[in-house]
Amino acid sequence: MYTILLFDDHQIVRDGLRALLEASGEFQVVGEAETGGQAVAAAARTRPHLVVMDLSLPGMDGIEATVELLRESPQSKVVILSMYDDEASVVQAMRSGARGFVIKKASRADLLAALRTVARGGTYLSPEVSDKFLECVRKGDFRRRNSPVLSALTPRELQVMRLIAEGKTSKEIAAVLDLSLETVRGYRKALMRKLSVNNVAGLTQIAIAEGLARPAGRGVGV
Repeated sequence: MYTILLFDDHQIVRDGLRALLEASGEFQVVGEAETGGQAVAAAARTRPHLVVMDLSLPGMDGIEATVELLRESPQSKVVILSMYDDEASVVQAMRSGARGFVIKKASRADLLAALRTVARGGTYLSPEVSDKFLECVRKGDFRRRNSPVLSALTPRELQVMRLIAEGKTSKEIAAVLDLSLETVRGYRKALMRKLSVNNVAGLTQIAIAEGLARPAGRGVGV
């Protein structure tokens, strides 16, 4: 039986995952947490075989937590479970040391298959994610989507930038990511500084040009 840690900032998600995994008879949940910092501490303490990690964790995000966690517990194998399935998020997740990437709308069978594959030393991507990678390679634009511009940003900054480009206001972004309004505004300012633009329209143009988001159906958020 494989030991496993669950990290998601929503209790209802963790409860559902725990019930699914324990019902399978293959996994023993030895801990759970809702922040990146807690994730690193729990892994160092329990040294699990597997870790299910959300990207959108308060404070230290899932990518940063994965890097730190694997330093503390290098034998553990991380599977990212995320609502985002864009190429930039997947690439950063795999670069951080994760061995699997499953989107949250995936089936229970998909998640269990991912955990079994990774536990046995393999790598697993949800079919929807794999299809997108193959399509990018076929079209020859994978290199563009994995550009230095996006690689310079943290996963949380990518999330904020994507939502900005989709036309969401700072208040709406705060609600989606469970952050304070001031924190979101701070991310927006950091993005402008890193990307050398002076307004939200500039961020949106870069996000669309880099394939991070599609044009929004309404005006950009403020």
